[in-house]
Amino acid sequence: METDQWIDRAIEGLLTTAEWEAFQLEVVRNPVLRASYVERLWVHQTLRASAADLAGAFAKADASGPAHASPPASPTKWKPLGLSLAACLAVALSVLAFRKTPEPAAPLAVIVQAENCKWAGSELPTALHSRIGAGTISLVEGLATLAFASGAKVTLEAPATVQILDSMHCRLIEGAVTAEVPEPAHGFTIDTADLKIVDLGTRFGVTSSALGNSQVRVFEGEVDVLRRGGGEARRLTRGKGMHVNSGSTPAGQEPVQGQQVFESGGWTAIPTSFGSGKDGYTRRNDDGSAFGRQPLFIVKHTDLREGRNNERRGFLGFDLSQVTAAEVEEAQLVLSPVSSGFGFSSLVPDSRFAVYGITDESVDGWDESALKWAQSPGCTDEGPSPALTRKLGEFSIPRGGAGGGIVIEGGALAEFVRRDTNGLVSFVVVRETGEFDPNGLAHGFASKEHPSARPPTLRIKLHPRP
Repeated sequence: METDQWIDRAIEGLLTTAEWEAFQLEVVRNPVLRASYVERLWVHQTLRASAADLAGAFAKADASGPAHASPPASPTKWKPLGLSLAACLAVALSVLAFRKTPEPAAPLAVIVQAENCKWAGSELPTALHSRIGAGTISLVEGLATLAFASGAKVTLEAPATVQILDSMHCRLIEGAVTAEVPEPAHGFTIDTADLKIVDLGTRFGVTSSALGNSQVRVFEGEVDVLRRGGGEARRLTRGKGMHVNSGSTPAGQEPVQGQQVFESGGWTAIPTSFGSGKDGYTRRNDDGSAFGRQPLFIVKHTDLREGRNNERRGFLGFDLSQVTAAEVEEAQLVLSPVSSGFGFSSLVPDSRFAVYGITDESVDGWDESALKWAQSPGCTDEGPSPALTRKLGEFSIPRGGAGGGIVIEGGALAEFVRRDTNGLVSFVVVRETGEFDPNGLAHGFASKEHPSARPPTLRIKLHPRP
C-alpha cells in the first residue's frame, strides 16, 4: 500500500485491526511516516473544524447555489496514537475555534527535491515539501535539495548531516553538499569543523568526512574560505579548490592487526588486517606519493579529459595461509562504503564497479606502502590487464550512497580462491562508470586502517569433511 494511501485510510478509520496495529508500530519507528501522518492529520482536523464556516462562505459567494454544505463525515473509527498527539491536536483546534491563529514562523528552508532518500536521526521534518526551521537534518541514503528562504539551494549527498542555523547559514557536520547561490543570497555561509566558506555569488561544493577532512571546490563564481583558528581568508575562483587534510592516518602508523573469525554455518572471515593482508589504492597523477596505509581506499573513473589525472583504483590482498584453498566451497568479498571527502555524488550517475582477481601469482608480492600508478599490480595504464587478471564480479552504488555493506559472491570468485597456491590472493577494484563533471565523486571504502568501519573481508566456506 502506498504511504499516502496508508495514512488516508488510517485517518478515515478504514484499516483493519491488524493493519492499524502495524501502522502504529511503523509511525513510532519511522520519522518520515510520523511527520507525514501528523501533517495530514492536522489538515484533516482543520477542515473538519472549519466545515461550517466554509459552507457559509460558499453560500454567500453563490446565492443561487445550495444554502448549506454538509460537513465531511467523521471517521468510522478514531484511534489516537497517544496522549501527546491528542493534546497537541486539542490545543491546535481550540486555537482555530477562537479564530486567533498566530502567523506561523517563516520557514528557513523547504525540502524541494528528494531522490532515493532515507533519513535517520533528524530533528526536523524530512518529508518532501516539508517547511523546516533551525535544527539538524540527517540523510542516510540518496540526494535531497533544500531551498533556503534567502534563495540559496543546497543539495545533500548521503550520508550527510547538516545543521540549519538561519536562512543564510548552515553547518556541514558530515558528508557532502553542493550549493547554488543567486545574487540575493550572496554571503550565504557553510561551516565545517575546519573551514568557513562564504559565498560571493557562485556554485560550489563542500565535503567533510567523519575523519575530519574538509574540501571546497568552486564550479562557478568565487568564494572566500577561512580556516578555523584564524588566518586570512583565501579566495577561490572557478575551477579552484582547497583541501584540509586533518584526518589522514599519520605516516608510518601501524594498522591494528586483525584475525580470522570463525562464524556460524562454517564460514571463516579473513580481513585485510590479518597476517600478510594489505590494501590501498593508486592515483594516475600520484606525484610520487603512495596511497597504502590510508583509512580508505578510493576508486574513481572519468572519461573527461579534465579529470583524467584523478583516476583511482583499489587493491586488496588476503592471507590464506591458514586455510586449504582447494577445499573452498563458497566465497564472498565484503566492502564497506564510506565517505571519501573527495568530489560530489550529484556529478556522477548511479555507478557500476567491477572486481578483478590477479591470476598471475608473481604479482601478489606488491607492497601497499609503495603503491604507485605506474606499477599498479595486474594493471596497465588503461585498466586491469586481461593477461594478468580475471573479472570476478560487479556491484553498483546509487547516487547518494550504498546503504550498507557491499557483498560480491558467486562461482567465479570461489573458483579464483580455490586456484590459489601461494597462500595469498589479490584483487583490483575499479569503477566502470564515468562522471558528468571532473569534480564528480571519488568513491571511498574502508581499509584496515579505518578507525571504526569494517575492513575489506574475504569470507570463505570450506567443503564439509566426511
